[in-house]
Amino acid sequence: MTDFLFDGPAEAGIVIALAHGAGAAMDSDFMNYFALGLAAQGFRVARFEFPYMAKRREDGKRRPPDRAPVLQDTYRSVAVALGPDRLVVAGKSMGGRIASTVADECGVAGLVCLGYPFHPPGKPDRLRTAHLESLRTPALVLQGECDPFGRREEVEGYRLSDAIAVDYLPDGDHDLRPRKASGRTHAQNLGDALDRFAAFAGQIGDHRGAAASL
Repeated sequence: MTDFLFDGPAEAGIVIALAHGAGAAMDSDFMNYFALGLAAQGFRVARFEFPYMAKRREDGKRRPPDRAPVLQDTYRSVAVALGPDRLVVAGKSMGGRIASTVADECGVAGLVCLGYPFHPPGKPDRLRTAHLESLRTPALVLQGECDPFGRREEVEGYRLSDAIAVDYLPDGDHDLRPRKASGRTHAQNLGDALDRFAAFAGQIGDHRGAAASL
């Protein structure tokens, strides 16, 4: 059974499942920022850990991520436990990628990727976009313009489903952190990303509410 770390009101109309990336746990500074920020705007946020990360929490030993089928099964169980109808699946990097591979089959309301790993750094030919060409779930990708996993000039040339909107954070890297020379701060990029995330989730909630009243 998946253990959740909840933030935000239990009666919220939209629940956001927020998955960690490959290297940091569900309570990293990055994850805390988005979970608490979204909760403060009235969303119910459910954080969880994939099996390899849960084991690290138990014994302190670093492990590589589980294989994709294990990660996907974990996210499927999360969607079932939380109820897909009012659920936005989301995640940082790997967590968002795994969410994107199960979103359609789970019938969730929306998808948000915080820094999608379109390809491994330095290997632009190894694309992870095939399933994104036919995605049906309304989706938002929040991508740093200078992300080595997919820079803006690369991503704008990919074939992506019309269901996907990509918003870019100025000069941001994979953690949305800009270079000092850019004149932007990390706090600015994080704040903008949080606002766009919340606006997207709010629109999903408005759409669901309107559909339910018909």
